[in-house]
Amino acid sequence: MAKIDETDYLFLTTRVRSLENNMVNQERMEMMLESGKAEDMIRILQECGYDDISAASMESLEQSITTERQRTLKEIASFIPNPHVLDVFRLKDDYHNVKVLLKSLVQGIDGTGLLTESGRVPLIVLQKGIQQNDLTGIPIKLKAAITEAREVLSATKDPQIADTILDRYYYGEFFDVAGKTESKFLTGYVRISIDTANLRSVIRTQRMGKGSDFLSSRLFSGGSIDINRIMETVNSGDSLEDLYGTSLLKDAAIAGTQAVQGGPLTLFEKLCDDAVSRYLATARYVPFGEQPVISYLASKETEYTAVRIMMTGLIAGLSRELIRERLREIYV
Repeated sequence: MAKIDETDYLFLTTRVRSLENNMVNQERMEMMLESGKAEDMIRILQECGYDDISAASMESLEQSITTERQRTLKEIASFIPNPHVLDVFRLKDDYHNVKVLLKSLVQGIDGTGLLTESGRVPLIVLQKGIQQNDLTGIPIKLKAAITEAREVLSATKDPQIADTILDRYYYGEFFDVAGKTESKFLTGYVRISIDTANLRSVIRTQRMGKGSDFLSSRLFSGGSIDINRIMETVNSGDSLEDLYGTSLLKDAAIAGTQAVQGGPLTLFEKLCDDAVSRYLATARYVPFGEQPVISYLASKETEYTAVRIMMTGLIAGLSRELIRERLREIYV
């Protein structure tokens, strides 16, 4: 592939700036919360491009989110100079589909409604490969992940262990694929995403009262904070605030420590996602190039999470104040 210049992104950056106007931004989220009515939320979401939300149900919403995500990736794919950038975002769908297909096969359930067409590997290829145990045409690392997870799931019937294996492969490939794009901004996004996943693993492990072996199996390489430093800090009882003190995750680490001591997880989870959003926000000041495109794609993922939180809260009858506390920052 010929060397890609920032000017090659001029048209797509302009397109992305236009698409950002239709995102579910802070103002639109506030309008939904102030209304407190599912029908008003659905109307605003439809104005932002979310189709076929027929009722205030999570099933309807999830289908609409899947459709919106597929549409977004397809549109960006039509214009992006470096298509490998999209692989970083499509990876999650590959591993999600594998989790669903393996559990469906071993547990004898039908998970068809949970599958998505947004991965790198065509869904029909994954379905046939897993059902017939013929992984021809599937990328090497994903093939290895499927093989190992399938063996463990068949032996233990424990989907959590299989998910842990698939997560390890996912984050490893997440980092590798980003590196192949030679994008410093994308690699930075992947690094802070891995840092966030690792901090979540630390807090959840401590809340469950699990030991070092359990934690080490749930830490992933590739973050800006080495997993050996994380293990040393946890094993010595040193402060997580000190470990993450110079990173965007400092506030999340403080909230995580409070959660371990009995506080709520909701603030911790929100601050983890907000740290990623603050990293993405630096793309605001880039006139054109890969950064605004990557930030848009990643911020759409944050948008989907925020939309789920609002709909779940409305269905559960939560107060607008409580829903507002749980909402993530969106950089636009």
